[in-house]
Amino acid sequence: MQIGCHVSISGSIDRAVDNAVERECSAFQIFTRNPRGWHAKELAKPDVASFKSKLATSGIDRFATCAHMPYLPNLATPKEDGFAKSLKTLIDETQRCSQLGIPYLVTHLGSHLGTGDEAGIKNLVRGLSEAGRVKNDVMILLENTAGQKNSVGSNFEQLGEIFAQLKPAEKFGVCLDTCHAFVSGYDLRTEKKVEETFAEFDRCVGMKNLKIIHLNDAKGELGCNLDRHYHLGLGEIGEEGISAVVKLANRKKIPVILETPIDDERDDFANIRKAKELA
Repeated sequence: MQIGCHVSISGSIDRAVDNAVERECSAFQIFTRNPRGWHAKELAKPDVASFKSKLATSGIDRFATCAHMPYLPNLATPKEDGFAKSLKTLIDETQRCSQLGIPYLVTHLGSHLGTGDEAGIKNLVRGLSEAGRVKNDVMILLENTAGQKNSVGSNFEQLGEIFAQLKPAEKFGVCLDTCHAFVSGYDLRTEKKVEETFAEFDRCVGMKNLKIIHLNDAKGELGCNLDRHYHLGLGEIGEEGISAVVKLANRKKIPVILETPIDDERDDFANIRKAKELA
């Protein structure tokens, strides 16, 4: 099993590995920087060396680690200044991941801001393809969306159409978020429905392209487009569905990363224990 969660880099980036080990993770995700702003401090060489050293001795496979893009970039935007800043951030993040030895960078697909799917996808593909031509060993993972207004990439058919346009193909993969899939209309509540949903994903996108699963239960009901993650087994997907996803991920050797809330109900430790129990 490769199961873990998003961990903090507070203090210094190498602390992320300590936080992952403390939570008994065998996979983890980080932000390489403050996710709420455009500015990023350069990674300090001693911190990078310490991160790589700790990861090497942690027992966690490097290919079960990923970073996530910050929140502000939007490659589907029609605004050229916003597009340029977003593309620069994406390229910078791939370079930061390469420095750290992190093989995957997860990115949201963005909003077309009312200009329509076709225009948004055209901008998105332009930006992703430009970033993909940068020479490094980092794969950019497209994350399916929850289907919010003006977003692209919530249904597998459209996600597959976007993915098929990206060149060079070996620079791109997919991260599937279970909460996003469920609230955009893909039923994951039973073992049978999980098998059907992943068969549809395989038909449209290809299971060979699925590199990471974001394992989150959903606060909202099927097809509601509400992007609210919830504790495993306590949301609208429920224990049977979450269990089926974890078992499928284990069979396919796809790392599972939780992005569940931390509150009075549960913390990371409890949700990771639950994921392992359901496996």
